[in-house]
Amino acid sequence: MPVPILPWLPGALVLLALVVAAYPLLATRRIAAKAERLVPASGKFIEIDGNRIHYVETGEGRPIVFLHGLGAQLHHFRHTLFGIFGPNYRLIAFDRPGSGYSVRARGASGRLPEQAEIVRRFIEALGLEKPLVVGHSLGGAIALTLAVEHPEAISGIALLAPLTHMEPDAREKFGPLYINSPLRRRIMAHTMAIPAALKYAERTLAFIFAPQTAPADYMVEGGGWCGLRPSHFYATSTDVVAIAHDLGRIEKRYGEITMPVGILFGASDRVLGIGIHGWPVMEKISGLDFEPVEGLGHMPQFVEPKRVVAFIERIADRAFAPKSDTGS
Repeated sequence: MPVPILPWLPGALVLLALVVAAYPLLATRRIAAKAERLVPASGKFIEIDGNRIHYVETGEGRPIVFLHGLGAQLHHFRHTLFGIFGPNYRLIAFDRPGSGYSVRARGASGRLPEQAEIVRRFIEALGLEKPLVVGHSLGGAIALTLAVEHPEAISGIALLAPLTHMEPDAREKFGPLYINSPLRRRIMAHTMAIPAALKYAERTLAFIFAPQTAPADYMVEGGGWCGLRPSHFYATSTDVVAIAHDLGRIEKRYGEITMPVGILFGASDRVLGIGIHGWPVMEKISGLDFEPVEGLGHMPQFVEPKRVVAFIERIADRAFAPKSDTGS
């Protein structure tokens, strides 16, 4: 005897499928709304070639521009370092396009030369006279690209745990962030990525800060919640995919850099190893001020802020010295 099909069953299954499909989208919106309440935009905005840049600044004097790393935002410097600097500095940190509250221009690729050009235009728009540029992690690669392609725009670069060389297993290392298809990247950003990022946030922070631990106030004061938004994930994934297009070419030009350059690198960094991204640079940049720090991980500005400020001010003294005194 055939089993009768209940007339309401197909409709119920469709409804169930819609609920299941809608859940991650609704969860993403809820998490993003909470992120924007906890870490709202707090600076000024400026339009740079179709990019709406969110930035903060404080102080007067010699200009220092700060470039954050992958998946980060301006609080990585504002919260950790700005209150420690001595007088006579104008400190400016901005959310790189797509990150934090900055909006990336339509059709932008996120490639290193493109981001370096935006930094150059930002410097120009704010009327900064040859600032020192501080770059952390991916921000370090952008600072190096700026030094190679636009040396006339800046006085020097101070790098914290910088990305400097391509790694053979880079794609595998970035894991779920490496999404080559822009469409799939956007779908993931608005569905699964943000709930998953929140679920594994503690584990992710443990890896990024290791062997140290993330500060208790990182998610709010350090801006961590800001990364739990679809636009931020999309930009971070875009940045990951874009790195391979240019970094190999840029690293071959490090020998052209003649301005003051400093690198502070934790010897226990598990995100970017000092053996790949630190020591080899010494052979390529003449006069490099290299400061390795035993036991330190990938986030020196959170763990050793006074040491980091002392390092940046040391490089600033060289960068802003009369040209005849820099030795470069």
